[in-house]
Amino acid sequence: MGARVDVADLRGWGRLAFDATLGVTAVVEAMHHNIARGPWFLDAPGSARTRGLTGLVYGAVRGVTRLAGEGYDAAVSRLPGRAGASSAGREAVLAALNGVLGDHLAATGNPLAIPMRLCFEGRPVELERAALAEAIPGATSKVVVLVHGLCTNPQRWCRRGHDHGAALARDLGYTPLYLHYNSGLHVSTNGRAFAGILEALQRAWPVPLRDLTVLGHSMGGLVARSACHHGTAAGHAWPERLTNAIFLGTPHHGAALERGGNWVDVVLGVSPYTAPLARVGRIRSAGITDLRHGSLLDEDWQGRDRFASWRDPRRPVALPPGVRCLAIAGTSARRRSAAADLLGDGLVPLASALGRHRDPARTLAFGAGGRAIARGVGHLDLLCDPGVYERVRRWLAPQRRAGGPATSSRTGAARRR
Repeated sequence: MGARVDVADLRGWGRLAFDATLGVTAVVEAMHHNIARGPWFLDAPGSARTRGLTGLVYGAVRGVTRLAGEGYDAAVSRLPGRAGASSAGREAVLAALNGVLGDHLAATGNPLAIPMRLCFEGRPVELERAALAEAIPGATSKVVVLVHGLCTNPQRWCRRGHDHGAALARDLGYTPLYLHYNSGLHVSTNGRAFAGILEALQRAWPVPLRDLTVLGHSMGGLVARSACHHGTAAGHAWPERLTNAIFLGTPHHGAALERGGNWVDVVLGVSPYTAPLARVGRIRSAGITDLRHGSLLDEDWQGRDRFASWRDPRRPVALPPGVRCLAIAGTSARRRSAAADLLGDGLVPLASALGRHRDPARTLAFGAGGRAIARGVGHLDLLCDPGVYERVRRWLAPQRRAGGPATSSRTGAARRR
């Protein structure tokens, strides 16, 4: 029997290729239009259609490309599908693709778009009580949900033989679940969906859920904070179960890399000859542009050109009340300096990862002991560094008061803040 193909993958990659052809055609036509107008038309638009015979040629290219795309999609849909588990390599490629183009994939119905789901031991779980009991026979009353960052997936939590979730299960009896999501969507979109999933989880969990912890890496921390906001606003029950929120290298106030990309857009847009090229830079997803300032809410981006250069538009969002919150920031340098603080872990500045801001109203109120710096640890190494894990483990270990029993309730946690 011959090898069967993965029809969804073929259709998805095919659609993306035809979309790319149309995009390149638009950029080339805009440059052709602006150059033809001459250097005296300095106000030429960055995107425009040509006229006459030239316009007919570009129109024909677009028409043929669309027809070819429709024919390809129809032909591939008739092929027999392939069954079987996905490879780690394929999953890594899809995670990166969704991080860069995930909003486009979702908007066009591309089958390569990743749907949000919770996973246990590498497999998606159904949020129904009997199904959870069967999939997780050793479910405990303590659950930690790990939320990955941009362009990654749940498999990235296992790095250099270490997995924070598996280690917490071994040392503290947590049941680890891993969120898998399309990191190219707006953070607020993912936050709202994550809130809904947590609500369904707490209703269907097969044993009484007493301790819910969320552990987010990089963008995952922003998604977790957004979920807390949306869950509370919607009157969900799960925020009352949330006892701890831990952020590893989370750009609470943005990442310098996306700000640099925004300035490239601005520079390219100055000249009518290079303005069409700015469209290439605008391929990056909504999730990436949300990292410029660390946007959490719909109102932070709705009604705005997300590629335009504007001041921080965010409405300040506080940390969830009554929840013990810990921020761990990495820094590649062993010793402190202004340059090292700005560089941070290589992607996120130190102040941003610690929730500090020059505007006191935006500084996040992490309580006593709620901030930690991992020196000599890069952004991805926050996932496997022994010192980082030990800090997380000690934060989640039962807290004992002198002469009293262990306290882990929301009331006890609030008193310690």
